[in-house]
Formats: sequence, structure tokens, C-alpha cells
Amino acid sequence: MTATPAGGVPPLDPAEAWETPAVPSLSPSRAGDFMTCPLLYRFRVVDRLPEPPSREALRGTLVHQVLEDLFDLPAQDRTLDRATAMVPTAWESVRSQSTDAVEELFDGPEDAAAWLASAEPLLATYFGLEDPAALEPAERELRVETTLDDGLVLRGYVDRLDRNPAGETRVVDYKTGRAPREAFEQKALFQMRFYALVLWRATGTVPRVLQLLYLGDGQVLRYSPDEADLLATERKVRALWAAIQRAHESGDWRASPSRLCDWCAHRALCPAHGGTPPPLPSAGPAAAGGQPPG
Repeated sequence: MTATPAGGVPPLDPAEAWETPAVPSLSPSRAGDFMTCPLLYRFRVVDRLPEPPSREALRGTLVHQVLEDLFDLPAQDRTLDRATAMVPTAWESVRSQSTDAVEELFDGPEDAAAWLASAEPLLATYFGLEDPAALEPAERELRVETTLDDGLVLRGYVDRLDRNPAGETRVVDYKTGRAPREAFEQKALFQMRFYALVLWRATGTVPRVLQLLYLGDGQVLRYSPDEADLLATERKVRALWAAIQRAHESGDWRASPSRLCDWCAHRALCPAHGGTPPPLPSAGPAAAGGQPPG
């Protein structure tokens, strides 16, 4: 899933686990970090600095869990009432998997209960966008992976993959925030094009539709890629990886100040804001000239 975990070690979904240190790999999340700010990538991937848990990110993980579990039910039981009733059980599952003391995010039981209830409007919005009783996903929480001809491994997790009788596929991703303004749509679609590239290289088939469901405001962003789009995405990914390699070799991880700095957990360490980054790790694959995890 694409929701950010509940804090602690920086966001690292299972697709980003570095199973074979000698193998270079990249996920859409880490590619997005580097495009946003190379120093942020360093803090998360090279330094592995902890980040505080976030109520918003935790709620996103919770809603994703409910929507994943919903399709375990018979079609006739996939109702809003049933999804709402699943929230407490999904919360127990999310909480049990968290490495953080997430209870510290709440000012007592009443605050925790109100936060839990805040997931319900997001689920209601989802049911206004789709009828899950009419859907039978081909895959949920699908791990996708491919290796490019230069040895770079691309991997990620797709929230949902639908397949119609003709064999055409639709890649679906849930977002619990609001849809981006038009000027930022392409950045949002990069993640989906990344998934489409991996699926195309792995299966030989270009997904028919890429679909982002924004539960924060009920907007849907759809895009139909073609091979030319995905070849351009592949060139961009290769260029990003080359830039990441150069940063590792030179130790030059530059900050890219923007409005997003206001929400960065590492602002106090950023030179752009008067901070000093910690010394680069002196051990490990990155320091030894090996490939960092993506």
C-alpha cells in the first residue's frame, strides 16, 4: 500500500526492503523523495533517520487496511455499514504491526475514539466513487518487480489490480488526501507510471488505465498510458538512478527548499534552514561504494 507507515524509521514499505544489498533497487516512494529533495532521500535511505509518527499517515494506513479486507467479503456484504464496522478490527491489525507507541499520538481515549471515527467519512467517499460489490479485483497489495537491462531493480506494491474479461488491466491506488492541483497532477501520476512500467516490463502488457482515488475530496484522476509514455518514464527512472549514484559517490546531497519543508521531520538538520546534517555513515554498502536501497 502507499500510505505512509505510522512513523519511527522513515516510510519503507515491504517493496523497498533491501533483500540483496549488492543489487541496486528503486521504488516510486524513494524516487519521489529524491525528486523532491536529494537531502531528504539521504536522510531516509542513507542515514535511516527516524521520523515521528503522524495521525494523518496512520489514518491512511488504517483506511487502506479496511479497503483491502473489504474484498475478502462476499460481494453482497461489501457495504458502507460493513466497512465502517470493520474499522476497529483493522485498527487492531495496524496497531499490532506498528513499531511505535502510537497511543502517544492521542490525548486520551476520547481523542483516540474521535480519530478512529475520522476514517468513516473517507470510507463513505470511497463508496461514492465505486461500488465494491460490482468489483472482483484480480490482485490486492500486489508486489510488482522487474529488472532493467542495466541491473536496476524496480519494485513497488500496487493497492489493487483489476482485470476485465478481455484481459486489460487497471491499476488502482487509494489516496486519503485531497487531489493535487492541475499543475501537480503529473507528479502524482509519476508513481502510477512507475507501476505501469514495472508491470509492462514484467508481463509485456501495458495497463489500460491508471486510476487514483482521492478520498479526501472525492476526486478521481485517470490516465491511459501507452508504450511511448512508459519508455519516457523508464528514461526518467534511469536518469534518477544515475543522479542518486553520483550523489553517493560525491557525498553531495543537496537540499531543495520548498513549501514542503514546513512538513519535513528533518528540517532542523537541513543546511537550508540553518541546520547541520549528521556525518555520512562510514560503514555499509553505500559508504563502501555499493548500491543503496531504493
